[in-house]
Amino acid sequence: MGKVSDIYITEKRFKIDSFYNKFINSPYYSGGFIVVKNGRVLYEDYRGYANTKTKEKITASTPIHLASVSKVLTSTAILRLVQQDNIMLDQKVTDWLPSFPYKNTTIRTLLNHRSGLQHYANFSGLMKKRWDRRKILSNQDVLNLLVQNKFRLVTPNDTHFDYCNTNYIILALIIEKATGLNYRRAMQELVFKPLGMTNTYVFNYATDRETASKSYRGNTIFPWDQFDNLYGDKNIYSTPRDIVKFDLGTYSPDFINPELMQEAYFGYSSGKVKKPIKDYGLGMRMRFLPPNGEKMMYHNGWWHGNNTSFVPVRKDTVTVVCLGNKYSNRPYATLSMVSSVFYKKKTEIEKPLPPETECQE
Repeated sequence: MGKVSDIYITEKRFKIDSFYNKFINSPYYSGGFIVVKNGRVLYEDYRGYANTKTKEKITASTPIHLASVSKVLTSTAILRLVQQDNIMLDQKVTDWLPSFPYKNTTIRTLLNHRSGLQHYANFSGLMKKRWDRRKILSNQDVLNLLVQNKFRLVTPNDTHFDYCNTNYIILALIIEKATGLNYRRAMQELVFKPLGMTNTYVFNYATDRETASKSYRGNTIFPWDQFDNLYGDKNIYSTPRDIVKFDLGTYSPDFINPELMQEAYFGYSSGKVKKPIKDYGLGMRMRFLPPNGEKMMYHNGWWHGNNTSFVPVRKDTVTVVCLGNKYSNRPYATLSMVSSVFYKKKTEIEKPLPPETECQE
């Protein structure tokens, strides 16, 4: 990656600052925002509180819940294991989890959300009175419920795209089987440590509830629920700077070889649509920007009051990250900013909420 000129920095910083202060920064936004090119920071800002009671401010080293941006890191751990010849993308899930009841499901169809599995959030409706709302679920519990109930598939394996968190619960279990480590340790060894992501960790429900940054609706903290012990689909806490380290790592063939990156950034779900608008790879979303269908990679996240966005601009070696811990769709405006500033498209990708509709108390 080459040196970034001062002219480039000045030009982009002005545009980013204008967009950020118009569409993201507000009294109702709390979190961290960063734009980096070739490792050089173009723009960075932190505001709000990790904990309003203790008045602990969000800083560059404050880990925030990534929500579904965690899927990008989980999928990368899987790709690292493929690169190490530990697992294969088209291997059946039953090769690793013999009790798994859906014999055609592969690691690839978990990654690209084409497995047709039921959403774990819908298990209660499927089980009705047999569902225990007080039980704090583990990943193994989710697998056990699939085994015991054999819920019908939403669609047959590898026929339709259906974004489903259950897929990444199962992937985390496969990571554990393949490495012989629990998911927290495996993610450290496969991703966090190699890339120097020193402020990134997998949340432990038993020990981290008091110290982890909180998430809010207005000034009210979101309570924990029975899904807060699940990982793979969410529950990684990180910082904008650490996500930049991750993105820079994906350019290194020593970390992930280019062929595997192409697999991750290939769209599996738009099928035969001539001019698709959206698609999904292996742990990565994509938008096709008009008028010529240029592909923009990204992943958003939402869990409780955490709203997050990660946009790697591969063509320009730029990383954009916005992590919020106060319920608002403002972090998703990063997609419109990237479209305008780095792809020079005026298409509004995600429209920020007007101030009067944001949560306040």
